[in-house]
Amino acid sequence: MASLRGVSRSARALQPFSAQFAARRCASTQAGAGAAAAAPKSNIPDLAELETRSALDAPIPSEEDKKEFRPWKRAADRKARLPSSRYQYHPPKYNRGPLHPIQSPPSSDPIARDFVPGPFNMPRLKETFRTVMASDLMTLAYIHTPPGTPKKEPTERLRAWEGDSPYFANRARRAPRGAPELPIRERDISFRNIPEIKEITVSTFVPLGLKNPDLLIVARAVLLAMTGTMPEMTRSKNNVVQWQLQANKTAGCKTTIYGNAAWEFMDRLIHLVFPRIKDWKGVPANTGDGSGNVQFGLNPEDVQLFPEVECNYDMYPAKMIPGCHIAIKTTATSDRQAKLLLQSLGVPFYSN
Repeated sequence: MASLRGVSRSARALQPFSAQFAARRCASTQAGAGAAAAAPKSNIPDLAELETRSALDAPIPSEEDKKEFRPWKRAADRKARLPSSRYQYHPPKYNRGPLHPIQSPPSSDPIARDFVPGPFNMPRLKETFRTVMASDLMTLAYIHTPPGTPKKEPTERLRAWEGDSPYFANRARRAPRGAPELPIRERDISFRNIPEIKEITVSTFVPLGLKNPDLLIVARAVLLAMTGTMPEMTRSKNNVVQWQLQANKTAGCKTTIYGNAAWEFMDRLIHLVFPRIKDWKGVPANTGDGSGNVQFGLNPEDVQLFPEVECNYDMYPAKMIPGCHIAIKTTATSDRQAKLLLQSLGVPFYSN
């Protein structure tokens, strides 16, 4: 059978349909035939099953054999067909709960409705982070707790009602001062919750796009080249006379990238853009929203340093490339952990 595998696919497909290309059987099945007796036998018993002829001796298919080999014609002429809906499995369109007898296949199954093929590649920065930096982050953030140490009870962050009023009994506590919602509690870094990049949002604000729509077209083209995803247009909420801005008018665009695309964008930003910015101190250390998300901005001169924009710089009109705001959303539970993650990746931070 080794010689049959060496033949090209077209020659193997044409073999059953040609009279002169008879299918050859292995030497083990021809042991009782006279053809096998005529073939020279090897003295080594382990080599007795090998064929003596080579696949290179197979003749080239003729033009008549090529014309006769039409599998699509046989499939079209086939009258009786099995109904696909009866003999083929289809996943359910709706999930009716975990107790229903028919369950949807997992997302990794190719037959699932939400199956997404891939990943087809592993970003270099992501692979480096998971193989090298993740263990270093656990080492840097390790907090030793001796055995038998009592656990500290979390403090109550909601304020109690003060007074002797009977209406205060069994009443929900008051919200904290300064914020309508409670911030996320910081959790210790362990092997279960190592901070990673979740998504990156790139946005640009073009207030002069109301008078010159070409600025919005250029801004959208720049974000499309930087991220590889089509940005969506954003509208202004208020009237600002100083910026000549009107409410509910198109004033910019934004896009969000996830997964491997976010890691590749971060790789280009750290290794190709940041080192080429002149007289740049870094990202301000006081940035962050308190929940593990970091934001910073780039000037129009910095946006031009992206390789996707730089290679087609002549395509954009002069002095129309806008700046952008970049918001990095991580799985960290505090700004301290998010900055530790970005510093390990290569993002510089500075403080006044």
